[in-house]
Amino acid sequence: MFTSYHYLVNTLISKVLLGTLLVGLAAPAAAHSYFFGVSELNLNTSSKHIEVIHQFTAHDIENTIAETKQINFSPEHPQYDQYIQAYFEQHFSLARNNNTVPLNWIGFEIKRGQIFAYQESKNKNFLDNLMVKNTILVDTYAKQINTVNYQDLAFTPKLEPKVKLQGSLTFNNSQRVGRIKALKSKMNNSDTKQ
Repeated sequence: MFTSYHYLVNTLISKVLLGTLLVGLAAPAAAHSYFFGVSELNLNTSSKHIEVIHQFTAHDIENTIAETKQINFSPEHPQYDQYIQAYFEQHFSLARNNNTVPLNWIGFEIKRGQIFAYQESKNKNFLDNLMVKNTILVDTYAKQINTVNYQDLAFTPKLEPKVKLQGSLTFNNSQRVGRIKALKSKMNNSDTKQ
């Protein structure tokens, strides 16, 4: 009886220690060493409003807000939605001729650990010569890279999409502002503008 009990306890202790060791080794592997986010700017063909979709790792945004505000911050926080909105509005903006392009906050959702935040320009607009400021997470994570993809579609008389302007801008700790600029050339489906 004592031997069976002793064996059971030793086995249980061994499994707990092994499990603890494996969790300890797996934790650094679960933390990511790359930091990137993507924002999409599209000109809505019917309303001519700029639609913005941001995609970032949710816990990176949460950790940044927690660090900045010096609070425990998680989805259970009573001001979670307000802090998320304020963060995006503070760190992403559009301007033309030194005038801010006002953006409406549409909302956000979290899917599979990613936060998707949605904004839209208040007025009719266009993408050419638009200044983009994107400082999302760049002050918290030195390796943060943000890409802003943009696209303006036109339609042919047969309602087939035709790209007028498309490209991408890259932002990091040293590059915080970029300009969308159309190249001067005849526009057709094969043109790529930056």
